[in-house]
Amino acid sequence: MNAILVAIIGLVVFALGYRYYSKFVAEKIFRLDPNYVTPAHKYKDGVDFVPTNKFVLWGHHFTSVAGAAPILGPAIALYWGWLPALLWVILGTVFAAGVHDFGTLALSVRNKGQSIGTIADKLIGKRGKLLFLFIILILVLMVNAVFAWVIANLFITFPSSVLPVMFQIPLAIAIGYLVYKKNVKMLIPSLIVLAIMYFIAVLAAQYEVLQIDLVRYMGGEDGAGLFGLGAVSTAFMIWIVFLMVYCYIASTLPVWKLLQPRDFINSHQLVVGLAILYLGLLFTNPELTAPVYNENPDRNWLPLLFITVACGAISGFHGLVSSGTSSKQLDKETDARFVGYFGAVGEGILALISILAVGTFFANADEFFGTYSSFNAANGAGLGVFVEGAAVLAGGLGIPAHIAATIVSVIVVSFAATTLDTAVRLMRYIIAELGEEYKVPALTKTHVATSIAVLSSAALVLIPEGPNGFGSGGYLIWPLFGTSNQLLAGISLMLISIWLKRKGRSYAITLIPMIFLMIMTMVALFQQVFLEWAWWGTGSNTLLFVLGAIIFVFAFWIALTSYSVITGKFDDEINKNKVG
Repeated sequence: MNAILVAIIGLVVFALGYRYYSKFVAEKIFRLDPNYVTPAHKYKDGVDFVPTNKFVLWGHHFTSVAGAAPILGPAIALYWGWLPALLWVILGTVFAAGVHDFGTLALSVRNKGQSIGTIADKLIGKRGKLLFLFIILILVLMVNAVFAWVIANLFITFPSSVLPVMFQIPLAIAIGYLVYKKNVKMLIPSLIVLAIMYFIAVLAAQYEVLQIDLVRYMGGEDGAGLFGLGAVSTAFMIWIVFLMVYCYIASTLPVWKLLQPRDFINSHQLVVGLAILYLGLLFTNPELTAPVYNENPDRNWLPLLFITVACGAISGFHGLVSSGTSSKQLDKETDARFVGYFGAVGEGILALISILAVGTFFANADEFFGTYSSFNAANGAGLGVFVEGAAVLAGGLGIPAHIAATIVSVIVVSFAATTLDTAVRLMRYIIAELGEEYKVPALTKTHVATSIAVLSSAALVLIPEGPNGFGSGGYLIWPLFGTSNQLLAGISLMLISIWLKRKGRSYAITLIPMIFLMIMTMVALFQQVFLEWAWWGTGSNTLLFVLGAIIFVFAFWIALTSYSVITGKFDDEINKNKVG
């Protein structure tokens, strides 16, 4: 099938969803009020609560939630064929992700900018809140491990991407100073920085001296590294340590100093990157050579498809960003539709081009199955195939493949780094909140909580041993990340449904996707934990079994509590709590 036709269908559905469905939700369900005083104004502190232009905030929000997941998930899901992946990306974005991201943002804005985990106290009681916070804590820890692993591997595979990414940090800080201290508009400086980044990327792709290639510095892949490790493992460890130090600093700085300007730059990267890929698609006019449907998979697509695509269709992590950082920066309540729903649409557009880049990369179906020979093979190959496929599409605009690959990897790393330091900031909030709840004052301190976040994240990605050798943590965690991420989205939709019910409004728009997600993810998690990762399972793994079992029990408990609340059997404990 012609890839351009598929792209047009997807983009039209996204446009209609934003134009009509999100407007209906905003006006009839959430009933946004342009005169409502948002937390950004009410609690303005210049650090976390900062009223922000909706376009700048959309840039922060989108790049925080994008990362590598909306690329990687769909690229892997093509194992079952391009049609199942496409349908879930399109329908999931319009009817699930948009409402979820928009809903968590609106709910948080009406409740002092509190996180979805904190608001759970008012909706399902203190016990449900604590269980939910622990699930969120585990998920964010996995996000940190997975994205650090992805970035470190991309730095090793594409060393030409390192320098432009490094240059972005001081330049973003300079923009933050100019905007908030000198009242300079952010648009022009951010476009200049983007031009500088891509100029450096082109030079680095051309000249080896500008490539920060740690493996080459140590004598190549067979070279000796530090602490008895090989060159590749040593390079991986160095990049993980560097990323954790960066995250520590970035997550403790006021949002205007680095987070907002860097994310605004990255939002332009999104526009430029998507423009290059979609225009490249137009000029190359390729056919989808991947199979429409894989008739003989070694792993059934139901329910795995719905947890593999993850961020490309709906993601619980988005709700953490919406309620954790974006709600504290929303200038007007009516901006929530643009920031939340359109942020999810941006994610869907990115997932769509991932499907098309991978689906058109191979010469024929036989070549596709040579790489995607099994679900595990798809997991290992997905991201690399996307980068190569995207480079082919960019070639339609006359961009050399090696330069295109560098630019694509810069975009992916930039998004992943944004997600990483936002996740560390969110983890700090959660640790501090648990410290307050359990009366451990030390945990409420910014630097104590941040230290725990970065050290535990580094340990999770570095210590576990697996098929990828040293630092296999991110690779091993990915299957559980996808499941728990979708489970978190289901629980968040459940909380939004309870909120709407208590406000006397229709809640079918959140209840229906919630039921679907909870069934898919609970079944998938049960299969993974008790049939695969357990000691008696087919792929025994103690780390995944323990984490997965905890999440499964906590989620089941929350689901039962929420059901009691929705049916009115558990109202006494929560009716005393006011929810906005």
